[in-house]
Amino acid sequence: MSESTAAQSPVSLGIHADDKASWPLVKKPHPPFYFGGFAACAANFFTHPLDLLKVRLQTMKGATANHGISHVVKSVYRGQGLLGFYDGISAAVLRQMTYSMARFATYETLKKQLSNDDGSLPFYRMAFAGVVAGAVGGICGTPADIVLVRLQNDGSLPVEQRRNYKNAFDGLFRITREDGPRGLFKGAVPNVSRAMLMTGAQLVSYDGFKQLLLSSPYFEEGMPLHFSASFLAGFVATTITSPFDVVKTRVMNAGPTSPYKNLFQAMVLIAREEGPLALYKGWTPAFVRMAPQTILTFIFLEQFRNLYWDRHALKNKVRYE
Repeated sequence: MSESTAAQSPVSLGIHADDKASWPLVKKPHPPFYFGGFAACAANFFTHPLDLLKVRLQTMKGATANHGISHVVKSVYRGQGLLGFYDGISAAVLRQMTYSMARFATYETLKKQLSNDDGSLPFYRMAFAGVVAGAVGGICGTPADIVLVRLQNDGSLPVEQRRNYKNAFDGLFRITREDGPRGLFKGAVPNVSRAMLMTGAQLVSYDGFKQLLLSSPYFEEGMPLHFSASFLAGFVATTITSPFDVVKTRVMNAGPTSPYKNLFQAMVLIAREEGPLALYKGWTPAFVRMAPQTILTFIFLEQFRNLYWDRHALKNKVRYE
């Protein structure tokens, strides 16, 4: 890969180009594991309102089931104002710091372990790393995901049915107290299943599209490449995970008398009572959220990595292969 901007401009740092040319060539070091979580958190502040609209659409039933996104937007704004679009933001940050950090860290670690000696990584190994990373992230993120879904949907419920969690940690404490520790993992099966598909589709397709675009004469390392690869990855991930996302949202939002017994039964029940397309309810806001979420996450991640590599190169006086 080409050397970074900071490493290419040594004069301003008192380093002469001739001196830099003598620096040894090394492989780029593995970035810190937490960069993925930080990148996802940064992106989430921009996309949280879209995620809230998706959850509200997915939990609509009965007479309100056919209301569109414009109706939900008006309902949130009239009932809670602009801040209503950020209901559950504390849980969203907690979710990204558990779910996203775990899946990115696991994925990058497995990629490194499964790569060939020359650094290449076959697609099937990449897919395996993505699925395993999704499972780890799904398990770690389920408690925060439950609180997030409930906080986001609370405003749409009648006053007497609202849970009124103060924040993410209050939600975790109350779920543990009212439902027991198992309540923190309600809906874990559809959530982990979705996470496995999401990570496999999102991270693997991003790497795949990135390699494909780099092999064409139209792209090189930089923002246009990252934007294009992440946009395509967002489309693939949204389409593959939508049915699991709907089931996950329904199960997590359900009370003690949930009609859903397991993942398969929930899918069949929803499709039978509301039609097969109900499993893709909320696809549009999900994609509208997923596309910028994926784009911003990978752009932030790439910038964090570049900054880390720049600082490492200058500190250790090395160049990258």
